[in-house]
Amino acid sequence: MEHKNINKFDIIEKITPIVENTAMRYGFVPIETDFSKESGRWFLRIYLYSKEKPVTLDDCEKISRSLSDFLDELIPVKYNLEVSSPGLDRKIKSDKEYIIFEGKLVNVKLRKPLNDLTDDKHIIGRIKDFDENTGLTLETENGIIVIPKENIQKSQLEIE
Repeated sequence: MEHKNINKFDIIEKITPIVENTAMRYGFVPIETDFSKESGRWFLRIYLYSKEKPVTLDDCEKISRSLSDFLDELIPVKYNLEVSSPGLDRKIKSDKEYIIFEGKLVNVKLRKPLNDLTDDKHIIGRIKDFDENTGLTLETENGIIVIPKENIQKSQLEIE
């Protein structure tokens, strides 16, 4: 029985506590949970991260097995579950990811240059801090810089 009007946001809201608790039991943080329909099939994708250790295939399988039964009760349609690491060059999609990835190298594309002396709209640096009001603090080869949040067009992790 296929339900036609699935509200993916309601489903994500319902499953988030279970996903977070299960991931944390294994020492991971879910940095993104995405539920979307592609080519007529539903996919639930969960991206895990840990500062202490890499995300292995074995970890993904264990978490996937632990989640399956709980999720089946909360998701009223057939879906494919994919649990994985965020990838070495992940696009940063939320403010909380700047905090999660603190210490990592990031490539930031700016909406406009930081000062009038340069027309450079790309900055590569190590994430030092993120604050809702002041923005993103990076350690670059030219010292510490702060990029106001509204000047960040997009950012992505650099492969190290």
